[in-house]
Amino acid sequence: MLISFAKMQGLGNDFMVVDTISQPIYFNESQIRKLADRHFGIGFDQLLLVEPPQQPNTDFHYRIFNADGKEVEQCGNGARCLARFVKTMGLTWKYKLRISTMKGIISARLHKDGNVTVDMGMPNFSPDKIPLRYAERAKEYNIEAEGVRYSVGSVSMGNPHCVYEVNDIKQAPVAKIGPLLCEHNVFPQKANVGFVERVSEKEINLRVYERGVGETLACGTGACAAVAVGISQQKLSNKVKVNLPGGRLTIDWEGENHPLYMTGPAEFVFEGQIEI
Repeated sequence: MLISFAKMQGLGNDFMVVDTISQPIYFNESQIRKLADRHFGIGFDQLLLVEPPQQPNTDFHYRIFNADGKEVEQCGNGARCLARFVKTMGLTWKYKLRISTMKGIISARLHKDGNVTVDMGMPNFSPDKIPLRYAERAKEYNIEAEGVRYSVGSVSMGNPHCVYEVNDIKQAPVAKIGPLLCEHNVFPQKANVGFVERVSEKEINLRVYERGVGETLACGTGACAAVAVGISQQKLSNKVKVNLPGGRLTIDWEGENHPLYMTGPAEFVFEGQIEI
């Protein structure tokens, strides 16, 4: 079967985006891994599938698959790219969209300057919702791995996140510590691990080790998680610039019981067809 797709990126976090409304198709894990391969396939961090709405008050449903073929709950950079995709491809005339995911409904607003603002919902710090194997919520958790104790924050942005503060982002041992925390048994569904360097209360530097992918140039939910944890620990202001290897995002959060907003770019790289 010959399918059409778009290659998109948000701050270097790249995606294969497929409209499954006009071309119904199913991808198995093996196919996704092959397509994600940067030498023998298209190459991407995640596969995004646009589906018809599943609820009457939404415009679309979308599914996210990591490069290892596993389906995941949420992707912030992907949400921005998906919003840009459906508008550019003529699947909607709207500039404000409601999109359902595995973990709930998000809203997106497209700006004329190419940026997209996404309402990422309310950060959830409850251990059973992250999920995190601790009985009670805490601002910081001590996790031991290979004889070393790490003090981390944790939150769900629709997917599980672990946030670890470092003094120097360039020297942060992402490749070593990322897998240890990501796959630690306190995270039953594994976790995305953010390494944060605070520049000021209004700006941070961030690198993210994503479960099922490894370190990426950007992670939207990771940026949201890092800011949410920082604000909850009273280390950051309510509007923060997040510098990632692929570029910058702006995160706005008024705190507990308020939705968190993420603003950043979403760009087409190319369009193509591939035989499945």
